[in-house]
Amino acid sequence: MNEYESLNHTKWECKYHVVFIPKYRRKALYGSLRKHLGGLFRELARHKECEIGEGHLMVDHVHMLISIPPKYSVSQVMGYMKGKSAIHIARTYGESEGTSWATLLGAWYWVSTVGHNEAAVRLISKSRRR
Repeated sequence: MNEYESLNHTKWECKYHVVFIPKYRRKALYGSLRKHLGGLFRELARHKECEIGEGHLMVDHVHMLISIPPKYSVSQVMGYMKGKSAIHIARTYGESEGTSWATLLGAWYWVSTVGHNEAAVRLISKSRRR
């Protein structure tokens, strides 16, 4: 993620710091589910031509530094990743854990653009680890 990306007529560097949480900050991102989500989010990002530069799965929220091509909006990518991950978890872990993930994952997320101060965002993410 250090170089500019390119499309047919565009050079771009669109990086975002995204944070999302389960509803009520329930501790749903722990245990076997936590081990599974990192790879799942990276795979889903690749489907939308995105790249997760860095990600942290906390007990009750997720931090991502994600590079999104300008042809997609942040809301498109986040809606896709959250929706598809809920479906995948429901199918993989069955109704009990999967349903709780699908219903607990709210539509809310926080996003900030990342420019040349990417190192500062990485520092903030690391300082918030538990």
